Formats: sequence, structure tokens, C-alpha cells
Amino acid sequence: MRKCREILRHVLDLGLSYEVTERSLGVSHGQVCRTLTKVRERGLSWADVAPLSDDELEALLYGAKPPSPCTAPLPDWPALDAELRRPGVTLQLLHQEYRERHPDGLGYSQFCDHYSRFRRLRPLLMRQQHLAGDKLFIDYSGKKPSYFDRQTGERIECELFVAVLGASNLTYAEATATQRREDFLRSHIRAHSYFGGVSRLWIPDNLKSAVVKACAYEPTLQRDYEELAAHYGAAVLPARPRKPRDKAKVEVGVQIAQRWILARLRNVRCFSLVELNGHIARLLDELNHRPMRVYKRSRRELFEQIERQHLRPLPAHSFVLCETKEAKVHIDYHVAFDGHFYSVPYALVQEPVRIRATGTTVEIFHKNQRVASHLRSSKRGGYTTLAEHMPKAHQKQRDWSPGRILNWAASVGPHAASLCHAILDSRRHPEHGYKSCLGLLRLGQRYEKERIEAACARAYAAGARSYQSVKTILENGLDRIPMSPSEPQHAPPLEHEHLRGPDYYN
Repeated sequence: MRKCREILRHVLDLGLSYEVTERSLGVSHGQVCRTLTKVRERGLSWADVAPLSDDELEALLYGAKPPSPCTAPLPDWPALDAELRRPGVTLQLLHQEYRERHPDGLGYSQFCDHYSRFRRLRPLLMRQQHLAGDKLFIDYSGKKPSYFDRQTGERIECELFVAVLGASNLTYAEATATQRREDFLRSHIRAHSYFGGVSRLWIPDNLKSAVVKACAYEPTLQRDYEELAAHYGAAVLPARPRKPRDKAKVEVGVQIAQRWILARLRNVRCFSLVELNGHIARLLDELNHRPMRVYKRSRRELFEQIERQHLRPLPAHSFVLCETKEAKVHIDYHVAFDGHFYSVPYALVQEPVRIRATGTTVEIFHKNQRVASHLRSSKRGGYTTLAEHMPKAHQKQRDWSPGRILNWAASVGPHAASLCHAILDSRRHPEHGYKSCLGLLRLGQRYEKERIEAACARAYAAGARSYQSVKTILENGLDRIPMSPSEPQHAPPLEHEHLRGPDYYN
């Protein structure tokens, strides 16, 4: 590199002689003379050239070096760059295809240099820094593993789940039947058991099992996935839609898993998902113990050295997978789940709630607050109702069972007891006469027991079997009129063969 600036500073600014300048800078007498001649020919002083950069000064004195012309045909660089994103395509392969079309074209070195200059013209990329224990990248492989049905010989495709820790590149992979919610969550649970700890951030792709609504700024997470992350003490930060560089770690991890695991299993016939995962686990162990070219250490070694101690501990209790459902409370303050009806506080009628069910319990949430919890029932069409969920009036009505009504009737008199028995017996199901008997009980709030007993005796003698008949008799005062000799004066015994005993209704 020419020492133009220092030559000019020594002579023009410091006033040193040519001889002193030559000895100080180690340059020849001719170089000092040529540099000063060019400046003086242009009528410049040290004040004029001092603010210029080295490139500007050299261009001023010697002129810009023209680029060497390229006469060879150049490829379509944008199209070539797009081709490089396809699986298995390399720059060497593209150069070979280019030379087949243009035998006198660029050599491989020039081809690579031109492509590098093209890449430098693209938008700048931010180099991601991954701290130990900070991020876990999650994705599924586009290339799917498969196994065979032992009975039919049918080839069954499945999914390859891949998770990669950001700092150490420690990789976990397994085959699952689907990408659905339950398989997705179970893969997370097994991955964290494999790592032995939890990273601070989870960065998944925008699949539906993780993200309900994808957005670059405010994505909506799947509720169960959010609960799983909260259980493990982690936060979820989905990659931006159509921005694979946000999860470049797992993109490379998926590519390595495809080459190191799937490619080596291409000639292996497995007959179950369990058998397939056995082979994957063996190859995964080899992958994580194989030295990496850049770091000269294996993923497992790097993990043990820099990342394990920074992972958060696994939770004390395992996460219980559950089913969730959004529902609206029915008018009878119950919600339906799996064909069964469960009660909630009656004040929540017509309110939206979320049902969370495990194999043994059903929990109901309103505005993220649990408002009810029941044991799960498999009885379709059945009801599970807690008394505290009912309005006061319904609680009082519920307290009156048919057995209690018959006990009340017996306390009024034998005719009242006989009529209540007859009302219940006259219906196909005792429940159908339940309200009629409750109506008789309610009449006890307005009339004396003697009048109710007399009215029941007259109604029973007339063959009436309803609350309305007794009410009419009382309102019209017919209970005060003595019964004719033809009417029965005594109630039939309760043990008569056509009457059911009180224990039947209890």
C-alpha cells in the first residue's frame, strides 16, 4: 500500500526534508518525488488533502482502478440463489450445470466469487447470538419417516419432531403419528426429559398445534400449549410467519436429522412406531456424540460444558394432558361435555366458559377462574349437579324427595297419605306426580291440616288424582260439607296390594 498520506504529512505539514522522510517511512526517493509532484501539479496543500480518506486520496493521485472486464457469460444469479434453497442442491452442482451450458464460462473460483458479490448486495442479516439455557427451537421435518403395517404390508407415513437447544446445538428427534395437539405436547414432554432441564424461551413454527392465529407481532397461542409452557416455567415466542431465519437453528437441525437419521434408515423396515423410534434414538445418540467441524467438540460435550447448568429444573409434577372445549352455560346452569351435563353456579347462565377435562376430572373456568370441579362421568345423557350451584328456590324443591312428601302427607292424615300414594301410582313414573304432591304440600301454607285432610278424603272418594281437584274443593269450601253415607269414610290401608309402600319412594 502506498504511504501517500504520511509522505505528504512529513513534507507539507511537518516541513521535513526528503532525506529525513525517506529514512522515517522506509520509502524510496522516487516515491517521495512522484507523490509530491502529483499534489503540486493539482495545486493542493496539506489542508486540502488532510480531510480525505485513504481511498479518496489514492483515487485523487492515481485514479480509480477500473474493474477488469468479464467476457464470460454470467448465470442468472437470483434464479441460482433460489435453486440453492432446494434440498440437496449445492453451488458445485450448479456450477457443473452452468459449464455444461457454457463450456467457456467462469471457472469454479470465479463462479463462487461472483456469487459472493451477489449475496453481498442482498439485505443485511442480523447474526443471532444464542445464550446458554436461553432458547429451544422446535419444528417438524418436511421429509417424513415411515413404517409398515405387519398385517397388510401398507407403508404408513408419520412425522419427525425435532428440537434443538440454541447454545450447544444438542438435538432431540422422535417420530410421532401426527402433528396434532396431543402428539405435539407429548413430544415436548419427552424432549425436556431428554435434555434434563428447561430453556427460558420456546421458539416453534406456526403450526396449528402451537399457534391459533399467526402474527408477526401478537400471535395467538393454542391454550393447551400455553398451559404446558407455564407448567414448565417457559415462555413461547413463535417464529414470524414466513421468516425461517427466526428459527435457523432448528432448520439446520432438521436438515441434519434428515441426513443423519432418515437417510440412514431408508433401507430399514420397521413395523411399528415404537420400533422406528428405537432406531431413531440410537442414531440420535450417535449424532449428539459426533464432533462438530467448527467447534471440534460434540453436541453432548458442548451441552455438558456450557448449557446444562443454565437450564431451569424440570417441574416436580408431570404435566397432565387434558381436553379443552369452549361452551356456553345452558338455561338450567349446566354445560355439556362428552354427552354428560355438569353444573356451574346459576349466576353464570348464558355466560361463555372453558371446560378442561382429564381422564378423571372435569373443571370449568370463567374468565380464567375455576368455578366448578366434578368427577368425570361416562354416563351419556346424565347430570352431575352440586347443590351449591342451584338457586335457593331450586335447592328447597330438591330437598323435597317423594319419600319426604309421603311422610308429610302421613302427618296430615290417612286420607292425605292415601291421595299422595294414589297420585304417584297413577303416573307411569312417580316423578310425573311429583309436582302435584308438591302442590298439595304448598296448600298447607294456606289451610289447616284438618281442612286439607277433609279435602283429600273427598277428592279420593270422587276418584280425583290431582292437586287442582283438592285446591278447588278447598276454595269452594266443599271440605266443610259432610260426606254422604255412600262415600267412603275411611282411607284404604296403605298396605293394600295396589299401593306402594313409603320405602319405594325413598
